[in-house]
This record gives sequence, C-alpha cells and structure tokens, in this order.
Amino acid sequence: FTLGAEPAERPRTMATGGLVASQAGRELVQHAQRWFRSPRGKATRIILGSSSKVRRKLMDELCEEVGFKYDVLTADIDEKAIRREDPAELVTVLAQAKADAIQGKMAPAEKEKDENALLITCDQVVVHEGKILEKPEDAAEARRFIEGYARAPCSTVGSIAVTQLASGKVAQEVDRADIHFTPIPAATIDALIAEGEVFWCAGGLMVEHDLVTPHVTRIDGTMDGVMGLPKLKVLQLISTFFD
Repeated sequence: FTLGAEPAERPRTMATGGLVASQAGRELVQHAQRWFRSPRGKATRIILGSSSKVRRKLMDELCEEVGFKYDVLTADIDEKAIRREDPAELVTVLAQAKADAIQGKMAPAEKEKDENALLITCDQVVVHEGKILEKPEDAAEARRFIEGYARAPCSTVGSIAVTQLASGKVAQEVDRADIHFTPIPAATIDALIAEGEVFWCAGGLMVEHDLVTPHVTRIDGTMDGVMGLPKLKVLQLISTFFD
C-alpha cells in the first residue's frame, strides 16, 4: 500500500486487519470456524512457541476471528549458534529448531495426552542492502539499522512452522514483505531506543509503532507478516491438519 499526502487510492490501514479480504480468505476462515467447533477441533490443543508480545497479540486476533484458544511455550534457544547465508533457509531452520527445543522440554506423558496438539513456531529476520539483520545488540547497532532504512527498502523474511506433536509432521512456509521508508529523524530513533522494544525486534524494525508509521511509504506484503505472524498463512498451515 502507499501512504502520502494525497494518495490516488485510499491506502490500507497500518492495523493488521482481518482475514476475510478475499474470497479464499473467507472460505478458509469459515472452514476453520466449523472445524474448531467439531469434537476433533475442540480436542486439538494449539500451542504458540514464542515469547514475542507482538506475535501473541496477532495470535489473539486470529483466535477471536476463528474461535479457538491457545497456550504459550517458549524455546529459549541460542539463535546465533545457528547460521545460514540465505535468509529464507536461516529462518526455516530456526523455526524448526525452536519446535524441536519445545518438544524436548515436554514430558512424554504431556505429548501423549495432547496427541492432536499443533505447535506453531516462527522466526524472522530483516534483510537490508544484502545483509541479514537480527535483533540489535546495543543502541549503536539499533541506530545504524533504523537510519539505514531510508537509503533502500528493507525486507522481512519469516518462517512459520506448524508441527503435529503426535506424528512429527510439519507444515512450513516462508513469508516475505518489502518496506519502503522516508528518513526517520534522530529524535525519533532516540525515543525508540529509550523505549527498548527495538531490541526485541529483528533489525529494530517496528513498522506498527506510532513513531515509525508516518515514515512508511509502502509495504509490499501484509502488515501482520511484517510483524512476524501472517495470520492467513498460519491458518492455512493449521488447516493442513484438519480431517
């Protein structure tokens, strides 16, 4: 979408929005709503394997739209111990490593009890000027990342993996979005760093933040994808396990 003083078309909102913008989205949501009302659906435990507040917010929205509940477990892995040059490969491997770590923490009895459980794990990096950017380690790195986005568009590359605990079957996809910026003032960057949330975001990227949104000129992709949990893709992956 495009933001401007007098855009030719009304831009899409910076909010994450619902899932029913397309006919395919409407049909998928309706199918999921019916399934989660069925005995099998009601018995299926959904687990989000993430400590991200943003992902939990998006998951809450998905639950409200579709009609299910979820639990949260965290992987707590050393992400920097896993390296790949290709960003799509990196996030794919990391999302699966998180799933493996969470399953390793679960007692065998817990796995058996939740034979229908589906575990959702994610990872995301920002790619800018050919380099993979992960969570900034300090204020200087956060500033360098954020200042650089005015030079050239950055991209979010994320992976979502849904693992069926009983069978070990995995459904996984990569999501990509490109974000275009105008320069973000130094005072704004100072405020973002002072808040501290940038240190929990790949590339220090917080497109949804009130201080950042005015400097976004276009997003090629979905807002929830940029934020780390593309809801429609998550639902599509979950639906592969519907009877």
